[in-house]
Amino acid sequence: MSHAGGYSAASHLRWQECLPWVMGVAAFFLLPEYLSLGARILVFILFALSLDLILGYAGIITLGHSAFFGVGAYVAGILGAKLGIGDPLLQLAAAAVAAGLLGLLTGAVILRTTGLTLLMLTLAITSLCLEIANKATHLTGGADGLSGIVVDPILGLFRFDLFGKTAYLYVLLVLFIGWFLVRRLIYSPFGASLTGMRENTARMHAVGAPVYGRLVLVYGFSALLAGVAGALLMQTNQFVGLNFLGFESSGELLVMLILGGVGRIYGAFVGPVVYLIAQDQLAKAYPEYWYLGIGVMLVLVVLFARGGVLALFDRLLHKLRRGAT
Repeated sequence: MSHAGGYSAASHLRWQECLPWVMGVAAFFLLPEYLSLGARILVFILFALSLDLILGYAGIITLGHSAFFGVGAYVAGILGAKLGIGDPLLQLAAAAVAAGLLGLLTGAVILRTTGLTLLMLTLAITSLCLEIANKATHLTGGADGLSGIVVDPILGLFRFDLFGKTAYLYVLLVLFIGWFLVRRLIYSPFGASLTGMRENTARMHAVGAPVYGRLVLVYGFSALLAGVAGALLMQTNQFVGLNFLGFESSGELLVMLILGGVGRIYGAFVGPVVYLIAQDQLAKAYPEYWYLGIGVMLVLVVLFARGGVLALFDRLLHKLRRGAT
């Protein structure tokens, strides 16, 4: 009974957790000229959330998460460009199923290993997906990318407009659903067992927890979310390229998560916002050297804000409270 009460208390929604959604809705009205960038940020928040679920909570280290992002994007894009299925919700569902199945199948193999072997296998799977997409030009367009993708109005009513209004609200709603599911999972007994596996796998084996099965399940669910994020980016751009599957996407995602804070659900919200806004501003000011600015920012965060921007914010609040008392 005490455990149940603990989970119930932990899962209670705090007022601070409403802030991202209030800010998301406010941005729609206050920053109409940045809605396209805003939709991209929201997509990467969902993508980062999917990675944080396995890296921050289950302790699964991967550099190949872009495989699921790209598969979701390509499956949704092929439906719209080759099969004439333009319903965005059907495209999203197909992307989720394809990426989730790929996650379960590959997870069943790679999660039998640990450490460097696991890391190399995640890279190998991404390389295979990238090579298949590059060679299957009749489906994916190869190096030229997949264009001419049909995306119908959402529910037959809301057409994707040039100003990004529909795309922004659509992605915000899908992100909310993804966040709700992830939050329910991590504050459940299943989520608590994931943390236990990350901290001490041997102890979880000793108490009889089905470690391997639960890791495969959470890996598959994480892949599903990444696939949905990829499909969302495809729908907002109506284009898919090999960069969706590239190692650069996985690297950028990891940087975003480190910036925000790993293993803290809202680190996945902060990191993409900081990274993509900095990228946008630095690319405008220094088109050839903006990566240098990102690198300096990451080094500063690692040196002076261990645990990411959220941890730095927590420390500042703690100092302010101590000063007030």
